[in-house]
Amino acid sequence: MRNWGSWWGVALCMLALDVYVFMAIRAVTARFKPVVKRVLYIIYWVISVGCIVAITVFPYMQGVGASRFFRNYVFAILIGVFFSKLLAALFFLLDDFRRLVQWLMRRFFPPKPVMDSDDNQAIPRSAFLSWLGLGIGGGLLTSLIYGFSNKYNYKVHRVKLSFSNLPVAFKGLRIVQISDIHSGSFQNKQAVNHGVDMILAENADLVLFTGDLVNDRSEEMDGYMEVFSRIKAPMGVYSTLGNHDYGDYLQWPSPEEKKANLDRLKGVHAQMGWRLLMNEHVALERGEQKIALLGIENWGAKGKFPKYGKMNEAYAGTEQYPFKILMSHDPSHWDAQVRPEYPSIDLTLSGHTHGMQFGVELPHLKWSPIKYMYKEWAGLYTEGNQKLYVNRGFGFLGYPGRVGIMPEITVFELA
Repeated sequence: MRNWGSWWGVALCMLALDVYVFMAIRAVTARFKPVVKRVLYIIYWVISVGCIVAITVFPYMQGVGASRFFRNYVFAILIGVFFSKLLAALFFLLDDFRRLVQWLMRRFFPPKPVMDSDDNQAIPRSAFLSWLGLGIGGGLLTSLIYGFSNKYNYKVHRVKLSFSNLPVAFKGLRIVQISDIHSGSFQNKQAVNHGVDMILAENADLVLFTGDLVNDRSEEMDGYMEVFSRIKAPMGVYSTLGNHDYGDYLQWPSPEEKKANLDRLKGVHAQMGWRLLMNEHVALERGEQKIALLGIENWGAKGKFPKYGKMNEAYAGTEQYPFKILMSHDPSHWDAQVRPEYPSIDLTLSGHTHGMQFGVELPHLKWSPIKYMYKEWAGLYTEGNQKLYVNRGFGFLGYPGRVGIMPEITVFELA
């Protein structure tokens, strides 16, 4: 929200939500000791007023030179507090609806009078729904704050993939995929180096990076080129671009400066020893047999994400190869163009979603809010003879943390 006046609107909405939630807190703590209630109320309003003040001054933080990382944490906490209270308020609304129905029933179908009955027509809140709302809302906020500690908690996902048309020489090929580095978000080079150590420890034959090296600017890599240039593999390191790499989310002084930023970023890939594939393909050779590796620029079917990728250019000339791997940053590309128009693409590797950096992954349950925008958002998907794998991302963007969806290093073994 670049319009600063809109932040005042958000602050007023937050104040209204604070008052509504406080009414529920006051109801469920009615029987607490006065001193306990006083302490709880003071704590609640200190936090609430602090958040409202932070919302109103947030647009000015950049102007006074506040650290980008500090702003990210402030923004994440504000979002966490807002959605925690909003989630709690949904339970309070449910309770208020129950109370309204009961009041209407009493109004139009009054009970028979009873001697010495209490004439008070007030219908108390449900203690269960109120405490449930407060508990779930508080749990959400706690998990978001705890998630700050998970942003460098890299997890290795091992995936074995079988293809009937894979040349024999490529059986057992080990590929590491990483995606969405977002170097502009990093604050801890030692932790990132540890993640690179984990990549190197896999001794992969091939390393593939599927886009979003930076958040916006090429200079975000200045302090991390030495880190990621350590990544080597016998068959090479190949990369492609993601939507953030183009600098489309910044207002540049001129088109020339925007183009220079992208050109410099392409040079960064080269300086690190990564072969950037721009709507093209290369032949990978092993034991005198060959397969094709294709890489295209960002192509997104959702929202306003750009369609820079040109599959026709990347695909041309690959007909001779029995097996094809495609690197395409945005997984929506798979259903929108790859599957219907290029059925001979055997394996597509994507990233982009980060699994929203928030969700649940259990043996029989995988959920994240991002699933309501992306059909394929994390892990392996298969349709017919074609497979798609969506990497959960190595870095982070916006929210400086991870809840349930950890940063990922993927290790494939082809069979």
